[in-house]
Amino acid sequence: MAMAAEGCFPIVRDLTLPHGPSEAVAETVAQLGGLDLLVNAHGTVCRFQAEEFPAAEWERTIATNLSAVFARCQTAGRYFLAHGRGKIVNIASMLSFSGGLNASAYAASKGGIAQLTKALANEWAARGINVNAIATGYFETAMTQPLRGDPVRNQQILDRLPAGRWGRPEELAGALIFLCSPASDYLHGVILPVDSGWLAR
Repeated sequence: MAMAAEGCFPIVRDLTLPHGPSEAVAETVAQLGGLDLLVNAHGTVCRFQAEEFPAAEWERTIATNLSAVFARCQTAGRYFLAHGRGKIVNIASMLSFSGGLNASAYAASKGGIAQLTKALANEWAARGINVNAIATGYFETAMTQPLRGDPVRNQQILDRLPAGRWGRPEELAGALIFLCSPASDYLHGVILPVDSGWLAR
């Protein structure tokens, strides 16, 4: 989704295909006349015990959550480098810090997002590009519905959350606006938790 002054316009591409990310960035530049920000907020999760994890689901998860993010960062990064400025925000996860349960591919991909964010910041900070990430905690989304619908797992999560509740998606907006604004111009390679204090416990 690209943002214009008068609203939004959709760009539909399969980001796991070789030319998907570059086509999406190129069309955004063509529609808007430039590019200032890239937010990588897409993702998927597949839950199996590790010994039963299907190879095809592993490959799909890594391709969607990590490889496609790198491809979009690379394509947008080339544009930003040519113009001397730009901001990239990746969406990481609590599983960037811990292994989770029954989500080995997701954990691997989100651990990769944290390290990719740091690696790109190391290369591009001095060249005018901010690369940071938001590590989301436990939010009320379609992706977390199976966890919220499991009475045991839901209670385990609530017991660890200092606020005692799941987050609402709109509660991510402040961190995202901050990382996209001039207020974060001296932040590079930060993995910012928005997690109700999950990591504090």
